[in-house]
Amino acid sequence: MILRDLLRVLGSADRRDGRNLTHEEAYRAFLTILDGDESEIRIGAFLIALRWKGVTVDEVTGFARAARERATIPCQDVAGLVCICPPHDGYDLTPPLEVAAGLVAAGAGAKVLLVIDRGVPPKRGITGAHVLEHLGAPMSWDPAEAERAVKNTGFGAIAAPGMLPALLGLRRVRGDVGVRTPLSTVEKLIVPPKAAILLGSNTGPVLGLAAGTMAGLGHTSGIALQGVGGGPIPSLTRRTRGVEMAGQHQMPLSIEPGDFGLGCDENPELPMYGPPEEGQGPGDNPALVSVAGDMTTAVLKGAHGPARNATLLGAAVVLKAARRVMTVAEGVDAATKSLDSGAARGVLAKLKI
Repeated sequence: MILRDLLRVLGSADRRDGRNLTHEEAYRAFLTILDGDESEIRIGAFLIALRWKGVTVDEVTGFARAARERATIPCQDVAGLVCICPPHDGYDLTPPLEVAAGLVAAGAGAKVLLVIDRGVPPKRGITGAHVLEHLGAPMSWDPAEAERAVKNTGFGAIAAPGMLPALLGLRRVRGDVGVRTPLSTVEKLIVPPKAAILLGSNTGPVLGLAAGTMAGLGHTSGIALQGVGGGPIPSLTRRTRGVEMAGQHQMPLSIEPGDFGLGCDENPELPMYGPPEEGQGPGDNPALVSVAGDMTTAVLKGAHGPARNATLLGAAVVLKAARRVMTVAEGVDAATKSLDSGAARGVLAKLKI
């Protein structure tokens, strides 16, 4: 009955006596959801109430703390680990180049864990999971397997529900609600507490929320970035804003692609996807998934163009978040060497063995 009580705390559209949840209230609320102690109707009402009100750092950190407590998280003892955390409901027009960027960063010496999923409502977009399947190196549902991949090759990809199976039980609620809720942020934060994070963020004030949440969870290294489509890959057509964690400090980050010779007139895009059948999205279209996979394959084989530029810039940010380099410019140089030398392809080859 915790959610029923907290719904009264949050108030409603015609009540002005509501308030934000404390960290402890949010933590207990999410535990009850994950433990299956609440009905789908009440969970949906709770998530919509939070979306209407707007979530706070204390609330999101409370939710994430509960999720981490119930999850089996790999790579807890992997030194220098950086976790790439894109939107789990995917993209509709944007290719998930975080896979290519992660492989390039691993080829440059980083230890990379990509936290992803597929088929997540409401968007059911294309994700890195689709691309990895196309490449013949699918994401793992087994935390131990993902950890072995990171230790042996420098790159691993884990399905969020593989760490926290309760997320699967929330799929129907998310589909019925039909809009993004705090779940979309929380699932990206199921990572080792000592790892660096590259966290994709939507535009607007949520950037500060993302950075504050990373700090509230104790991360001392990482970047929250307002990349294309709310992902971790910077834009090639305009300046991309971010916030970098350095110890106890948060510093603004601005990435201008032209400064590195990577600016383009357009960002990499996928073909337009026609109206889906009810309950489906871009990720349910095999032809569109194939295009996204082929784009990553072409980048790894040395093809030039916007997809390569975006991959290099994304890999540079991964390396900076991991503190493998001090500046984005150094990261671009290291990423270019990894891609052109074949080191990134070598990481993929090891994954497929």
